[in-house]
Amino acid sequence: MFPELLRFPEGFPILGGEAITSFGVMMLLAFLVGGYILKSELVRIGEDPEKGWDLVLMAVIGGIVGARLYYVFLNYPRFAVDPFGMLFARGGMVWYGGFLGAAALVIWRIRKSGMPLGRTADAAAPALALAYAVGRIGCFLVGDDYGRPTDSWVGIAFPRGIPPTHADTMAERFGITIDPAMIEKYGEILPVHPTQLYETGMSTLIFLLLWSLRRGRHPAGWLFMTWLALAGVERFVVEIFRAKDDRFFGVLTLAQVISIGLVAVGAYWMIRLRRNGKGRRAA
Repeated sequence: MFPELLRFPEGFPILGGEAITSFGVMMLLAFLVGGYILKSELVRIGEDPEKGWDLVLMAVIGGIVGARLYYVFLNYPRFAVDPFGMLFARGGMVWYGGFLGAAALVIWRIRKSGMPLGRTADAAAPALALAYAVGRIGCFLVGDDYGRPTDSWVGIAFPRGIPPTHADTMAERFGITIDPAMIEKYGEILPVHPTQLYETGMSTLIFLLLWSLRRGRHPAGWLFMTWLALAGVERFVVEIFRAKDDRFFGVLTLAQVISIGLVAVGAYWMIRLRRNGKGRRAA
């Protein structure tokens, strides 16, 4: 893969020796893509488009802080050993933590600016879906968040992954039982499900669906709840193939448990908003 796009020369001011990572570039691109779509949707619904970039800034700050804090929560024993190194390492970002942190700051900013919460959330829904799809390409390029070993044609090995898809690492860190036939066939570096690309594909489809629905006559907030439910389904499915070490609930990962909650919340509010909208029209 391509974890580093380039590295500054040692004599370069301030950034000498530092690398520009593909993950960082794709994260930046994800926020820019999301901001552009959100801005265009705010124009369509008659809101100030420049406020969209304020919301993106809140999403950047809340997303990074929330993603890192969630990662610390999941890996507290390692944090206790080296708290400074873990907090300021390049890696260690968990999407659900980032989503919760970003949502908190964005909602605060929407309320403070006087924008309508439901309509603004609907405008953000397609942007969230496509930004997530772009961001997962960054995970693929650095070899992070990959899946379980597979002998199928979709399998991709990450010899420089985080961590590499080494047979011993997969067994020790993720508790995966490795088929000896795979080691005999591929060696110690095994092909795995490219779950990052699975998520990119599914989230792109969600974006296309939301984009086609956005002009319909829906109650305020309904489109966002649709995204929330679909995003939960997407993540639940992908977790089936993920190489994970957080299966605290039997066969379910922590992310799958959260996904079930998001699907339930999204579906509940989709139905409730529809019923309330029909009731108001009837009245």
